[in-house]
Amino acid sequence: MSEFKVRMVDEFGARYAAVIEQDLVLSELGDRTAKQALTAGADPREVWLAVCLANGVPKDRWLGVNKNPKKRHAE
Repeated sequence: MSEFKVRMVDEFGARYAAVIEQDLVLSELGDRTAKQALTAGADPREVWLAVCLANGVPKDRWLGVNKNPKKRHAE
């Protein structure tokens, strides 16, 4: 769960992450918000991926900001 929060804040900033988690209804989560899905016991990884899809987060950041394994190996 804490990794979910870290990724949200890293990607969107603390304030916007809170808005997304609380208010954005996601069809991938059964028409629930991220907060509702997590409270109901959904896997935080699945919730994170649904948030990424809904917000157009590039796939190279789905593991988190600066955590792309391809980039790490290139450094």
